[in-house]
Order: sequence, then structure tokens, then C-alpha cells
Amino acid sequence: MPPIASSRCTEPPASVASDLPASASQETRSFRAIVAPPGVALEAFRRGRRGAVVAALVEPRGIISQPNERKSVKSPAIRSPFCAQDMTDSHLLAELISHTAARQPDAIALSYGQQSMSYGALQQAITGFVSGVVSLGLQRGERIAIYLEKRLETVVASFGATAAGCVFVPLNPLLKAEQVAYIMRDCNVRALLTSSERLALLEPILPSCHDLRHVIVSNAEALAERAGPLAWLRWDELLQAAGQRNGHRVIDTDMAAILYTSGSTGKPKGVVLSHRNMVAGAKSVASYLENTADDTLLAALPLSFDAGFSQLTTAFHAGARVVLLNYLLPRDVLKALANERVTGLTAVPPLYIQLAELDWPAAIGEHLRYFANTGGRLPRQTLASLRSRLPRSKPFLMYGLTEAFRSTYLPPDEVDRRPDSIGKAIPNAEILVLRDDGSACAANEPGELVHRGALVGMGYWNDHEKTAERYRPLPASTPGRASGLVLPEIAVFSGDTVRSDDEGFLYFIGRRDEMMKTSGYRVSPTEVEEVLYATQLVGECVAFGVDHPTLGHAIQVIATPVVDGELDTAALLAECRRRMPAYMVPAAVSVRPGPLPRNPNGKIDRKALASDFLASSSPNASTSNRQGSRT
Repeated sequence: MPPIASSRCTEPPASVASDLPASASQETRSFRAIVAPPGVALEAFRRGRRGAVVAALVEPRGIISQPNERKSVKSPAIRSPFCAQDMTDSHLLAELISHTAARQPDAIALSYGQQSMSYGALQQAITGFVSGVVSLGLQRGERIAIYLEKRLETVVASFGATAAGCVFVPLNPLLKAEQVAYIMRDCNVRALLTSSERLALLEPILPSCHDLRHVIVSNAEALAERAGPLAWLRWDELLQAAGQRNGHRVIDTDMAAILYTSGSTGKPKGVVLSHRNMVAGAKSVASYLENTADDTLLAALPLSFDAGFSQLTTAFHAGARVVLLNYLLPRDVLKALANERVTGLTAVPPLYIQLAELDWPAAIGEHLRYFANTGGRLPRQTLASLRSRLPRSKPFLMYGLTEAFRSTYLPPDEVDRRPDSIGKAIPNAEILVLRDDGSACAANEPGELVHRGALVGMGYWNDHEKTAERYRPLPASTPGRASGLVLPEIAVFSGDTVRSDDEGFLYFIGRRDEMMKTSGYRVSPTEVEEVLYATQLVGECVAFGVDHPTLGHAIQVIATPVVDGELDTAALLAECRRRMPAYMVPAAVSVRPGPLPRNPNGKIDRKALASDFLASSSPNASTSNRQGSRT
């Protein structure tokens, strides 16, 4: 494959090179970018000339630092001419960066704390990564695992792996060593990138990873010699590989990434995504979010989560800036929104629920152009609270599948009319609602959501049974499937139950494997949770079914009090009886201090909570408690 580095960013001006500290390593110079004084940079941001915004100084180990520059909100009349719809066409994942670097090499691509990288420097680092990986002997399609928090090296390695013709496997930094080992064994990881701090946790399990040959350490000053078959090297050594080597040739239907689902029960599944899947997703999402080069997106979700990584792909497609944030508390997110003048935020309901309970700096609403929800239904009360704090920001309610990257969105101008809807299909995708026999459901008839189009992934890695269950041929009667077509079209059968109203807007009912059957009625946990949140008596909550000898399922709720308050279960159940039909009223409410446990993607872990509840409750005691609570 031809080298993807832009000739416009291979060497800095002489004035920049002369300003590098004498102690700067060769790797430092591989990350360098053109320099502009901070005042000039800020003025350029204000005028919309992002190409003039660049690093102010270069520090050791290849990290470009600069004071964080801010962008003022611009009217549509002076927004950047590089709209998402006008972008140079990209087919491979790394081209999202290389094409933007060719257009605007000095524009800021990434900010991480006080450090930033321009598109030119990011492209140059990727080129160095490609040379290093190929020099190690990695072959086309081999897997490179990345076990790091969100940082500059994480991004370089993710896109660099695909530019080399390999496949990146992002590992959630919350995973434990044994979970990391399982994934690395499952997808035959050949090279691992991690930090010196994380390496200490992983070393005991590395011998069990039978295909692992290379360990790259991002921030090590020196690596002690180790016995065994593994080759160890530092990040700067990788980028300094002698000579420039091109990556292996790939096409857009080749693998680009394997994203492992959280798998709260059983083992996680590796969803295989192609270059086409990820690039098509970036173009589609950027088009309806109207992302441009003037945007600053906050990457608050894990990059191992499809919606988290989408912040990178949509931003790079549009030439926007991404702020990498590893937050400890929800208040850290608000600080980043304010300090970085973020224009776009995507998060999951548990985080939004926590954010809605905090006092927001008024300035955030002056520049936050939109906030988008994914990963579950956003409670109405939380949505209303966010909109009251952000009257000028557009709310986007989205639904997505890791198996198809992104599926639907609700346009902001429809939120008041149908706040419970997940909208319609995103651009370049089609969403069907089908019965079990494959025929189309009528309006308002519940059925399975089926996603077809360019975003449909390549199946689960090395799992024939699960792949055959979720990725299936479309029925011959599917609209658009002419009778003369011989080859089948594979779609994602989501396992989610939805309905479509008379105007084609979709409504999520629940996951088929989470639906509760009580007193002869099918009840979705999210329906129950929505009512609980509407009472404003709970902070967080989950509902799930518990086997019952006469009801089928009794509805059990685990809830937390609101901040600085107490939860009166009797009052909560009284409100439920007032707002719900009798068969939906919870049989019992268990109160716990917040927050409720999350899975690695930041969602409330319903399955783990249900499993823990069942394990800690004897059948007789739980039945007695449940029956005693229903009056």
C-alpha cells in the first residue's frame, strides 16, 4: 500500500527544528508540528482558521504540548467550508486522518490535558507506527491489542494498526488481567501495546497468550531484560524503526477492528468490523450531527465502546478536534465541557442521569451545540432536566448496535412530539421491523429490529453459533430484494423488540432476553424504569424478573436514593400503583447506596445486579418478600 503520510507535514520549518530542546529524542521529532504563538493561535480559532492553530512547544517522548486554545461559537454563516458532506472521499479507516492532514495539516486533531497533536503530527506518527509494525514482521490481518486509557498513543496505534494492514483490538482499561488474557487468546493477538503501570498487572498472564510475540510499552524509560519468547520494546523504539516501510495492501471489506462486548454473563464476544463499516458509520453520523472542522468533541466514553470510538471517526472525517478525557467523577465531565469549549457531547444514560443532578456552569450552554444519547433509553425527567440547562443545545436521541455500529436517531425537532422514540434509520442504513417468520410487522405491532446496509459487521470472531444467530440472510420478500438476486444479503437481527408508528418512527420496547412475563403480560424492564425515574424519587434503578410460582415473573427493582436524600419504598410503590397497570407494579424494591455498578462501557449492569440479587436471596425469603410487597 502506498505510504499514507502527507508530503506537506514531513519536515517542520527550520525555525521550529532549531527550537527543539537538545535533549529531545528522535521520537520527539517524529511528533513535531509547525509552531504558532498562542495569541496567533487563539485569534485563528476565533476567525475559524483552524489550520493556523498548532503546537506551541515540543516535549520529550514525542508529545506536543500547547496551552489549550478555545473556539468561540460561530454562526452558520461563518462555519468552516469543510462540511461533512464535502469531505474528500475516504475508503479505509486511516484515510479519515490522512485526507484531513493533506487539507489542513496544522489543525488540531487531539487534545489530552495540556497536550495536543495537529493532524500533520498525527499523520506523521501513524506513518512511523506503520513502519515499526511492519519491521516487526506483523502480517496482513494480524491483531494488535491496545490496553491503555485514552491518550495520544492509543489513537495513533488504533489508526496506525489499520494503516499497516493489521487489525486493532481496543481493550477497555477497566478490564482485569484475566479478562484481558481471555480476549488476547480468543483473537490470537500478535502484538500488545500497554503502559509500564499496566504491564505490572499483565505480566503474570502474558505467557498464557499463545500467539503473542511483541509487547510495546508506551511510557517506559527503560525495559529490563526478560527471559522467554516475547520481544519487548519501547514506544519510541517502535517509531524509530530504520527506514520507511509501507503497510500491507488492504481493501475496504477487510477487517479493521474487533470490539469485544462487555459480556456480563459468560464470555465476551468479539464483533468484527471492516474498514467499510467504520468509515460508512463516520460519514453517516457526521452528516446528521452536522459535524464540521469548527467542532470540538469530547471523548468521554471508552474507546473500546463503538459509540466512544465513533467520536474519533466522525471528528476526523469532519476535520474537527477531539478532547480525550479519562474522568473519575461526573463533575470532571462538566469541567472539560467548560474548559475545552466543547461543541458536541455523546454519552450513555447513567452518565447523563448523574450530570443532570449537578449544577452546570452557564457558559457550557453558550458553545455546546448538541448532546447525544446512546446505549439505552434516556429517562424523560433526565432529558427535561438537561434541556432546561441547555436550551440552545440540540438533543439527539440515538440507538445503536455494536454489530452494526449505529442504527437510528431522532432529529432534535421531533423530540417534543415523541420523546420516547429512537427515531428512524441513520443515512445509508435501513431498519426493518420483522415478525418471527420474516414478514414485516404492521404499524404499532411489536417485532424484531433488523438492520441492513453498509454498517452491518462481519460477525463474531471465531464464534459460528452466535454469528449464525445474530447475522442472518434477509427474507426473499424484503423490500429492495428483487427476485432475480441469487446471493443472500446478510443483516443484523438485533434481538431487540421495537415497534414503528404510523409515520415510521421507531420505539424501543426491550431486549428479548430481558423481557419479563408476569401475570400473562410481557413487560419490558425499561418501561418500568421509565416510570420509576418519572416519580423523581429514585436516583438510579434497574428492574428485572424473578421466577415466581404463580405470576411467572415477579418484578424486582433495585434503586438508589436521590442525591442527599432517602428512598421511601412505600411512597415509591404507591406512586407506581398510581402510574402503572397492576401487572407492572414492582413486587419489591431493594434500596442500595449509589451509584449502581456499571459494565465496562459505562452502562448500569442489569444482568450482574440480577445475578447478585438471586445469589444473595434464598428462594423462600425472596418469595415471601415479593408477595408481601404487592398490595
